[in-house]
Amino acid sequence: MRKLVVALLLGLGLVLVGCGTDKNSGNINGNWTATLTDGNGGQEFAFTTALIATGSSGSLTVNSFHFSTNSPCFVSGETESGTFALSGDFSGNVSGQLGMSVLSGSPGGNTLTLTGTVSNSTISGTWILAGSSGCSGSGKFTMTRM
Repeated sequence: MRKLVVALLLGLGLVLVGCGTDKNSGNINGNWTATLTDGNGGQEFAFTTALIATGSSGSLTVNSFHFSTNSPCFVSGETESGTFALSGDFSGNVSGQLGMSVLSGSPGGNTLTLTGTVSNSTISGTWILAGSSGCSGSGKFTMTRM
């Protein structure tokens, strides 16, 4: 009887450890490609990046960011940051919110802000560009896992 109780408690402990693990953050981690379109559906920007969820605080590390479109608003030296709020189930289905900002290095003063909804391997939402003359706009974006 004692061995059965110990085995049950050990099994319950393993189940609780599995429940406490942040399985959802791993689903956003990876390489992504994004297309940003204007109000008429024309492509304004495109980029690739690697996203890494850093803990349960909602922080998001943005690595290997690279615009694949040319823009006078973002020539070099961009700085990226992000946040996330994810939820999901034990089947690996993820949903939630993502926020991301790209601050221009040269020329300075331009900020691209993305706000979107995460759904498994797709992130979609809206973007706004604010900054110097000629560097403003808005539209929709879609990011897909590569």
